[in-house]
Order: sequence, then C-alpha cells, then structure tokens
Amino acid sequence: MVDELVKTTTWSAGPGCHGGCGVIAHVKDGKVIKVEGDPDHPWNQGRLCARCLAITQYMNHPDRVTHPLLREGERGEGKWKKISWNDAYDHIERRLKEISNKYGSESVIFLKGTGRDIGAQIQLLAFAYGSPNVVFGLSGMACYAPRGMVMWATHGDFCVLDAAQWLANRYDDPIYKPPKCIVVWGQNIQGATCADGFFGHWIVDLMKRGSKLIVIDSRFTWMSSRAEIWLQIRPGTDGALALGFLNIVITEGLYDREFVEKWTNAPFLVRTDTGKMLRGSELSKDARENWFTVYDRRTNNVALWNSDEAKYHEVNVQPALEGSFEVPLLNGERIKCETVWTLLKKQVAHYTPERVSEITWLPKDQIVKAAHLYAESKPAAIHWGLPIDTLTSTTPTGQAITHLWCVTGNLDIPGGNVISKYALGVVPYPYTPGKTLVPLPLGQEKKRIGYNQYGAMREYRQQAQTDLALEQALSGTPYPIKGLWIQTCNALAGTSQQPRKWFEAIMQMDFVVAVDLFLTPTAMLADVFLPAATFLEKEGMKSWWTPLNAIKKVVTVSECKSDLEINLEMARRFKPDIPWRTPTELFDHLLKPAGLNYAQLSEKGWLLPPEGDPSRPYLRYEKGLLRPDHKPGFATPTGRIELCSSIFERWGIESLPYYEEPPFSPISRPDLFKEYSLILMTGRRSPAFFHAEHRMIPWLREIEPHPIVEIHPETASKNNITEGDFVWIENQYGRCKAKAKLTPTLRPETIMVPHGWWFPEQEGKLPHLYGVWEVNVNHLIPTGYQGKAGFGAPLKSMLCKIYKV
Repeated sequence: MVDELVKTTTWSAGPGCHGGCGVIAHVKDGKVIKVEGDPDHPWNQGRLCARCLAITQYMNHPDRVTHPLLREGERGEGKWKKISWNDAYDHIERRLKEISNKYGSESVIFLKGTGRDIGAQIQLLAFAYGSPNVVFGLSGMACYAPRGMVMWATHGDFCVLDAAQWLANRYDDPIYKPPKCIVVWGQNIQGATCADGFFGHWIVDLMKRGSKLIVIDSRFTWMSSRAEIWLQIRPGTDGALALGFLNIVITEGLYDREFVEKWTNAPFLVRTDTGKMLRGSELSKDARENWFTVYDRRTNNVALWNSDEAKYHEVNVQPALEGSFEVPLLNGERIKCETVWTLLKKQVAHYTPERVSEITWLPKDQIVKAAHLYAESKPAAIHWGLPIDTLTSTTPTGQAITHLWCVTGNLDIPGGNVISKYALGVVPYPYTPGKTLVPLPLGQEKKRIGYNQYGAMREYRQQAQTDLALEQALSGTPYPIKGLWIQTCNALAGTSQQPRKWFEAIMQMDFVVAVDLFLTPTAMLADVFLPAATFLEKEGMKSWWTPLNAIKKVVTVSECKSDLEINLEMARRFKPDIPWRTPTELFDHLLKPAGLNYAQLSEKGWLLPPEGDPSRPYLRYEKGLLRPDHKPGFATPTGRIELCSSIFERWGIESLPYYEEPPFSPISRPDLFKEYSLILMTGRRSPAFFHAEHRMIPWLREIEPHPIVEIHPETASKNNITEGDFVWIENQYGRCKAKAKLTPTLRPETIMVPHGWWFPEQEGKLPHLYGVWEVNVNHLIPTGYQGKAGFGAPLKSMLCKIYKV
C-alpha cells in the first residue's frame, strides 16, 4: 500500500528532456517508489518514457550528491569537503564579488546545457550579478535556437506540427483535421519520448488517423519503415532538398496563391540595384520639403506623402505578385524594382530536381514525388529535428523549410504547422526576445560576447555566442574571463565540441561553480558543487507550448535544492531589491497574465487555453491575435510573413534562403576525403539517455551498455571489422573509441556515433575524468564553424576513418 498518489508534470532534472508529460508519483514513507503516466493528462495520455519510469533509481542513486561540496587540494584532484548551504552561498558570493571588483562582472560566464528548466533562472542570476554572458555550451548554439530564430524572423512566432495538443478532446474535436501528410524531417521519435517538447506518440496517433509520412533521414528508422516515401539524404544537404521542394512547389504552381498574396511579403518591392527591399526612407522628397515619395510595406503601395496634410496621395503603383516595376520619384527619376516573389522564384530556379538529386544523393523521381505529396495535401505539416540546427548553414536551411509551410498556406490551420505561443501568456522560459526577470545594469548588454558580430545576440537571444565565448576564455581578449558558473551542463562529455579546449579554459579560471545532481567529468573541475533537485523535489511551471502545467513538489531528498531556489538566493545577494524571496512568489508574478496564482494552478494541475485566447489556434493572423497592435497579420516588422527577411537584411546576412555545402564533405574537402573517406554523423537521440545524462542508471544502462558506432556491413568488411569489435573513429581533430554495431540502416559512406558518453563507474579525478577522453565523439568536431548568423555547427557531416583497436 502506498501512502499517497500525487499527480504532477515532468521537466528536468530527472527525465532530462523538455518535459510536459503528466505523471502519477507513488509515495510511501516519504519516498517515491514508482512513477507512471497520468492517463488524464492531455499531453501524454498515460504514456511515459524509459527515463521517467526509471526516476526512482535516479533520485535514490548511491552516487547522487545530496549536500554542498567545497574543493580541497588541487582542482580536479577529487578531494571534497561537505559544507553547509550558508557557507557555500557565502563562499560563492565572496569569490564572485572579488572577480567583479577586479575585472568586471562580464568576466564571469554562466554556462548552461539543454533540457532543464533553467533558461530564465540562470539569466536571472547572471543579470543580477551584472554579467551579460549566459552561454549555451553547444557550438553554434546548435539546438533549437537556430530553428526558433528563422521562425521568429519569418513569421514572428514559433510553430509546431498540430497534433490537436491545444484541444481538450484532442483528435475528436470537430474543429480538428489530421494532416493528410506529415514530413518528418531529421528526427527519429522513438516511442514515448519528448524531443524538443513534442511527444513522440502523437505522430503514431496521426498515422492511425490516416496521415501519410514522408521521412527525410540518413538512417532507416522505425518512422522510415512506415513512410510513404523515405528520402535517405546525404548528411548536411537538407538545404538543397528544401530549395528543391520550393522549386517544384513554385514553378509548378502548387502554392496557395491567395495566401501568398495576402499574408506574405511576396509582392513587396526589392531594388534591382541593391537587392534589398524598398524602404520609404530611400525615396525622395521634392523642393517644397513637404512632399515625399514613400513606399508603405504594410499595404504594398507606392504613394506621395504630404507632411502638411498628413495624408497619402496614391500614384497608382501597386505591384502584382510577380514581375519588374519602376517606381517614379518626384525628381523625375525612376527606381527599377522586382518583387520578393520574383527574386525567390529566381533563387529556387537553380535547384532543379536534377541538381538536387546530384547534391543530396536522392533519386530525382523521389524528390518530385515527395514535393507533390506534401504540396498537394491539405492540411499538411512538417515536423523537424536537430539535424537542421547542426549545420553550418542552419539559418538558410531552416528558412527554406519554414517557407514551405508558408507558401503552401499550412500555417496556423488545423492539421498544419500551428503557431505556438506560451499558454495563457505565461512566460517562464526566455525564448521570447526582451523577456527578462531583471534588467542588466546599464551598458553591460554591449559587453555580451558576440553582440557586435551577430544581430541575433542583440535582438533574438540574450545570450553570448558560444564559440566566441570559448575563444575569449582562452585568449582573454577583449577582456578576461575569470569565473564560470556551470548549471545543467556536462560540457566535457556532452555539449562542447573540442572538449580539450573547454578543459583548458576551465582549468585557467579563478573560480568555478557547478550545479548538478552527480559529479560529472565537468563538475569534477569545480571549486564548489551545489546539489540540485529532480522535478519531483521542487515546485515549477511549464507553459511552452501547451498546456499551462504545474510541477508540484512531491518529496524532499536530503539537502538538495531546486535550481531556482539556488539561483534566486544567489541573485538576491547580488541584487537585494529583487522582489521575490521564494520560487512560489516568482511563479505568482509570472502567472498574472493567466489571472491565477501558483497555489490555484497547482490545485488545477494544468490548464488549456480557452477559445479566443491568443495562445489557442487557429487562424489567429486573421483575428489580430498575433500582433501587439491587435491588427490582422503577423508579429514581424512588416506585419506579414517575410519570405525575404527584413531582419536578416538589418543584420547584414542574406535575406533569402540559399544552399551552402558543408565545410567538411567529399565535395568541399576532396583533399581530406582521400584520407577520411567516411561521413561521420552524431547527435542522434537515445530512448535511454538524454545527452550526457543517465549513464549511471542501471535500468537505462542495460538498454545501451556501451558507446557504439553504427557501420554498414560493407564498410565494416572493407575495414576488417566485425560485430562487437572496438574501433577507433578518427579525423584531423582527434579520435574516440566505440563498439561496432553492424547495420544496413545507413549508407555505406556514413557512420553514426552517439554522443554524450562517459563512464560513471570509472575513476573521476584527473587525468581520468570518468574515461571521457577516450569515448567522446566531440573530439572529432571543431568549434568556430558557426554560420553567418552565429548559429550552427557541423555535427552531422564531418569526415573520418575507422579502424580496429
């Protein structure tokens, strides 16, 4: 018999993922003895992943650290002393203030990983301390941020595949229509997993309701085996395929012309001489000083503006969707212009099925068939994954894919790609630009690493650019980096490429704090270790994307504290005027847009947005629910979907999508390909582990006991490798060791090496660091190959060779 059954919602720490699933915790004698899925929760409807089912082993693991630790001896020597929380806080406060007084607060980096709910919380601490340098440890910030950015720049908001997750009756709601076609682009959703906040079984649910799949994946997956069309793409060439799809959709007239003309900037004018969109400020005024020739991008009209009358006088130049035009000026000159649609059509014309076939290694007829199936299905939706982020050319690739659901009119309709706002306007996670819990001190924002180089670091993400931050930590230019706060991030084993560079950077820091649940290879290098709580040991909220969920505290484990408790306490020490003393007070503040407090939300458990709320679909662009001024349209600078991005123009990068060959490929580096003749892919999801987490959990380790390398049997035979052999994977940057798994699911030219490996059962102190130096695939991937917007990294398309150990 259990003492209590508690319904709550997952997020990290624990399962590791982006959460949202409803669970029932079985509690006996103050201890969680079992967790199962909540059948009444609209997100997962009782289904649950292996990581959640193993949460009891995670919470109660004998190696879990449950009290603060202070380093004794040399850094990395593995000697620790238990201290109290007050002593830990006092020590951290003193040391960080010393750095701030001597070098400036910007000289401390706040390093975070992915999954856990600390986006706003680590920013709260960093900004209260005065540092603008919150850093996501992955090179090029290559995890969802690139996709989020292109969606924000294109149509003002994020969007996801619509699986009726906004509706109480889900698929049975009469307003809902299942997609006739789903493009699963680079994501293998294995069973009840929750990658990027999207529950895997939803696609299975939709397949049962008639949705046909197009799967774009370099590996043959469970989804591929159920697909109408499987496109086994050459790694890193997704941008060419997306442009090829656009070519077919546009040239064959398969797009939604009415939607494109009314809701996108396709008819807008672009100056022929500059290639940039026409702006009113570029046009002239006459000698009378009060007459101006202007171009109104919201109405797509050229007009005369009389400043005395404060009135427009039309001059009958209103471009059609396609063609070239001349705009008359008052001084008699005429500016030659083309429409955005004309330029986009010219751009995609280069990507014929024949050329795309050559680039991607896909059969021409399959490319054409897939483009037609998607474009001719209504509704249709695209569900995309991490491979789009893990490209140097992530920005134009993501932009091209985003254009597909825009030009086919599949945006914010039932069964399409639905705009995803925070439920009920509650924003606990700072994806939205400008949303911060406390402001930075005046002048500190411009000291953010990457602020001057990348517009996205100024306008989209209030974070430092990862690769530049690492280089600055090593060089000390333009200012030194002396402190490091590490939270939810096992950089040496998981997120960081060229981990020895990160090791060097950490070792030369004056002071390092790590917040985690276990002593990881990275945490072993800290001066102070603070023990964090799992999701069952803390209060919290989740509102992206729906529903609005309460995370309820179920039990307490020893001295562990939630990430927010830790960060809020430290933040108030640096900025005493922060008004919230407890996490609950902060949640009450964040919940004001929903008209309730945390206690009320906790009692309800979860809430779906009511009809008419801006966070509930559909067709909100027609109703004025997307823009701050409440006018119809989208939350972009022009109020329209921007197929040619005015934001990218402002940032000085290409405003239309294009294809760029990966920096390391048989095409771009034939010299390297002579020695390293295999394409290395990494970063695939695991049903047992979340990135570098969970290697110490017995049930999960039983599923995947060894680091493996997937190799085609033909490739293995050529290299004298048999099933179960340990092999080295090597290139010009380094090598790692893995156990051979022979499988025909890959092309013979490619191999797949899962990331995140280390051995918690091995020696943790230097030089061993739990064996991370031997098995980390990130040794083979360089930093500094971010794209023009500051995003992306070549994680899916490096070159390598393999040989038996």
